[in-house]
Amino acid sequence: MRSDQIKKGAQRAPNRSLLYATGITPKDLNKPFIGIASSFTDLVPGHISMRDLERYIERGIAAGGGVPFVFGAPAVCDGIAMGHSGMHYSLASREIIADLVETVANANMLDGLILLTNCDKVTPGMLMAAARLNIPSIVVTAGASMTGMFEKKRRSLVRDTFEAVGQFQAGKITECQLTGLEMASCPGAGSCQGLYTANTMACLTETLGMSLTGCATALAVSAKKRRIAYDSGIRIVELVKENLKPRDIMTLDAFKNAITADMALGGSTNTVLHLPAIAYEAGIKLPLALFDEISRKTPQICCLEPAGDYYMEDLDNAGGMQAALSALKLNSSKTVNGKDIVDIAKDGEILDDAVIRPKNPYKTEGGIAILRGNLAPDGAVVKQAAVSEKMKVFTGQAKVFDSEDSAMQAILDKKITSGSVVVIRYEGPAGGPGMREMLNPTSAIQGMGLADSVALITDGRFSGGTRGPCIGHVSPEAASGGAIGAINDGDTINIDIPKRILNVELTDAQIKERIAKAKKPEPKIKIGYLSRYSRMVQSADSGAVLK
Repeated sequence: MRSDQIKKGAQRAPNRSLLYATGITPKDLNKPFIGIASSFTDLVPGHISMRDLERYIERGIAAGGGVPFVFGAPAVCDGIAMGHSGMHYSLASREIIADLVETVANANMLDGLILLTNCDKVTPGMLMAAARLNIPSIVVTAGASMTGMFEKKRRSLVRDTFEAVGQFQAGKITECQLTGLEMASCPGAGSCQGLYTANTMACLTETLGMSLTGCATALAVSAKKRRIAYDSGIRIVELVKENLKPRDIMTLDAFKNAITADMALGGSTNTVLHLPAIAYEAGIKLPLALFDEISRKTPQICCLEPAGDYYMEDLDNAGGMQAALSALKLNSSKTVNGKDIVDIAKDGEILDDAVIRPKNPYKTEGGIAILRGNLAPDGAVVKQAAVSEKMKVFTGQAKVFDSEDSAMQAILDKKITSGSVVVIRYEGPAGGPGMREMLNPTSAIQGMGLADSVALITDGRFSGGTRGPCIGHVSPEAASGGAIGAINDGDTINIDIPKRILNVELTDAQIKERIAKAKKPEPKIKIGYLSRYSRMVQSADSGAVLK
């Protein structure tokens, strides 16, 4: 066992003395040491139930013959960080989490890991660490929240609070209704209720083979989730004995399966950042073209919020990811269950064909499209599943902002009119820094009734909750000399999602001349982690990894 390096032999007497100080017994030295990387925090609704899950994981590890050791990892709630300087830290926290798990696992020579996670950047950060460390690991995602209830309707965070801001601003709802919605939309523990980034990543983690079957959709408050946590504890000890490692599971075929599932579900655009970053740690390259190739041939068989009106609780009741995977053509790939993902999918049963619709898919193509053109030669990403048919081809006049904050103020001041393309730049991985989510402006546009007449493009990114003609990850970003930095107010921008085109009506010579003359803004953050991050982070089309 790896842990023998800290507990066996005469030279390790001091090490053993320190281990005994933690309360373990001499007999425990013959058992696998299993780390529980827990991202519990009182600050994040998706993580407040983790103390309970830690107990069940510990019980499982002990029952399986291992010794559990809990250690902490940070968590950022994108909803709480939204709309202020805290959002700079969200994507950047992914790398901190990966580094932290690597550090603790290697400093203490742990034999295996349970990665207890949930919200947006924590799950990919944990998976990056698993791929990098390549020691037996299982991911337990803590689960989605139940929907709330207000005025006899089910409610959720994004549509009923973020979009409600725009509705209130437009005079469509009263202040009393706004207050009622904010009280009702998040009724308790769990990640946001729709197919936003946290829940999309949970579904893709199960598809990758890194979670036990059923984990992705089991709700945070359910006994089912407790049982999965317990079973994961037992199973990780078996994985250590079998020496089944993450890179045995997270192969290129497994990533193709995950992309296929992502397209079929209509998942978050943030997966186009996270899957390549996880693959990078596993020594695998996932080009943007692969996402579009798979999207072209994968029908969208689910339509959860924000694109539709179903929630994670509905997907769980319909049979969960196992049922959804049963409708897809998958590659053979190992899983932490000890079974091939193809065999797991064969045992799936669709229990509600209104939620999972393989025979009558919502769309003939997958949920995400990759656009290219002179405005995004290295690619841009759009959640086409959440774009109305009338806005899939759109030409508009640019309204340019060098930050999310200035764009948001203009939207709330009703300075954005029909036919506009809102351009938000210098918000990319380096320029942001941290590639802030644009849920505030996109939700305000939606709530004010402009989603069918106004588009938005950015070198930043969007929340998994974004809907409407919103194009992100424009690469190269403005801070790296990308064409998005050359756009002026009034320039004509052409968007054609079916043809995968994103162009500005400028010649290559005009773009080069403008970029050469452009005065770049001063770095927004000049000290601390984010300053270092901005100098090391790569482009969005590479997954915004650090090099």
